Amino acid sequence: MAIKTHVKKGDEIVVLAGREKGKRGKVLQLLPKKNRAIVEGLMMIKRHERKTEDNPEGQIAEREGSIHMSNLMLASKWDARQAK
Repeated sequence: MAIKTHVKKGDEIVVLAGREKGKRGKVLQLLPKKNRAIVEGLMMIKRHERKTEDNPEGQIAEREGSIHMSNLMLASKWDARQAK
């Protein structure tokens, strides 16, 4: 059973709260069971990757973390609200 959310994959959103407040981005992935979304270029986190054959040095990779749905608003709604 799918959980209904107010944003969809590919939507442009604005962050309402948190350290990324006021920033815009495109939704890359939804995590409906956790009620969170991964947004392009926002909430960047660092992950240590162990040494492998493909990556003999190992590395510290930076990627997007998730943001709670309650802190997101569609950019179109945000712009309409600011125009008033």
